[in-house]
Amino acid sequence: MRNIRMVIEYDGSRYDGWQKQARAGSNTIQDKIEQVLGKMEGKPVELIGAARTEAGVHAYGQIANFKTDSKLKLYEIKQYLNRYLPMDIAVLEVDEVAERFHSSFLAKAFVYEYKVSMAEVPSVFQRKYEYYSFHKLDREKMMQGAKYALGKHDFRAFSDNKRMKKSTERTIHSIDIYADFDSLSITVEVDDCWPRMIRILVGTLLAIGKGEKQPEDMKKIIDSLDREQAGETAEAKGLFLNDVIYE
Repeated sequence: MRNIRMVIEYDGSRYDGWQKQARAGSNTIQDKIEQVLGKMEGKPVELIGAARTEAGVHAYGQIANFKTDSKLKLYEIKQYLNRYLPMDIAVLEVDEVAERFHSSFLAKAFVYEYKVSMAEVPSVFQRKYEYYSFHKLDREKMMQGAKYALGKHDFRAFSDNKRMKKSTERTIHSIDIYADFDSLSITVEVDDCWPRMIRILVGTLLAIGKGEKQPEDMKKIIDSLDREQAGETAEAKGLFLNDVIYE
């Protein structure tokens, strides 16, 4: 049995996220790829994804793997997938890995990027892929606030799930904020995260950048464990999964 690993890029605009869902009529990235793999194999194929990106979130570097008895060469698998997948999903790389490789369980960190426009006029062409801020954002204050979120903390204040039973302790390895005259990007490397965690973190940083909150409020928000203290959930369209890190 071969274990095939893929690097996948997708525009999440019209999808209900990565993970297939039990409800009828759902439209997910995993569904689309499994359908094509099933055609290729002539039987159902289970695809394992590294990150469960949410509805509307995009990816430059999602990692996924599946097991197969197929004798197809790697380039043939890649060509088949890209031929039959919708144009908003692309398989960038295909390689064969050790049988024990598991895209999700072995992932050590995830790198997300959030894109913001501060241009005088929102771009007609980029509107689906960036958040538009009507205010110029103060990068320096955002960086000051971000420092309080680095390291291991209980990030319960960044969860919309009040009944969350799993541990809400996570480790943020880095937060980098780059800005020029009319755009800004926030890159976060985290050991793991739950739905909307990164978007709530970004929303809180945006509130600091707009002057609605102060940098030191980040520490107070984390310590409070209270979702009501954090910023709004940033729009999904500005968020990209850039990379998945393994040992």
